[in-house]
Amino acid sequence: MRLKFLVPLASVAMLCTATFAQDAKPPKAPKIPYFLEAPVMNFSVILPQPPAVGSEAGKVDLAELHKIEQGRTKAEAALVHADEKGDGIFIFRTVLGERFSAENEPLTAALSEHILNDESLVATALKGTFQRPRPYQADATLHPVCNTTDKPNSYPSVHSLTGYLEALTLAQIVPEKQREILVRADEFAYHRLVCGVHYPTDIAAGRSLAYAVFGNMLASPKFQADLAAARAETRKQLGLD
Repeated sequence: MRLKFLVPLASVAMLCTATFAQDAKPPKAPKIPYFLEAPVMNFSVILPQPPAVGSEAGKVDLAELHKIEQGRTKAEAALVHADEKGDGIFIFRTVLGERFSAENEPLTAALSEHILNDESLVATALKGTFQRPRPYQADATLHPVCNTTDKPNSYPSVHSLTGYLEALTLAQIVPEKQREILVRADEFAYHRLVCGVHYPTDIAAGRSLAYAVFGNMLASPKFQADLAAARAETRKQLGLD
């Protein structure tokens, strides 16, 4: 009698194993540069060391954050929460209007995603190199209003890098709006200070890094081709030609 149950039980075991194998998520493939060349991926040589905790420069950073926090309003908190999510190049919808969207512009969206891929590789490496504590980690009297982390990864600011790098790209597409685009990039970066999750020097480093990364991207034929396609798509969508 016992032998009668061996086959069904074995079948159930095999079925469960197959089900678990199907449900198991495959490991994510490591990111690789899309526009940037691997030999130029180390941008740490162009950034100064961030101010050390307790240094005079570090105290100036914290004093500015306290000043911003004391003047922070509910309206500002709402704005920074909206910007915290980010939307790649489409954070500049506030400049170009609601028609400027990923749904309307798939080629521009693809360009933005490739830029985000490369900048994340650069920023992740640099954050690991500098390992600067976040402001609220160094000063418990600060009250951040955005998502926090327990990792020492404040420098440089990725949001700042994103805003300026996407702005420099978009300014090539819509040069008529260059000033407004860069002003919006300034706002996007400043909101990280209003959040209380970055120092002013983190923001400055992100901005400097964006210009360096953008300069390298401009040398890529692949970037130039994708940029040309996005330019044609965006200008047609916005009725600029």
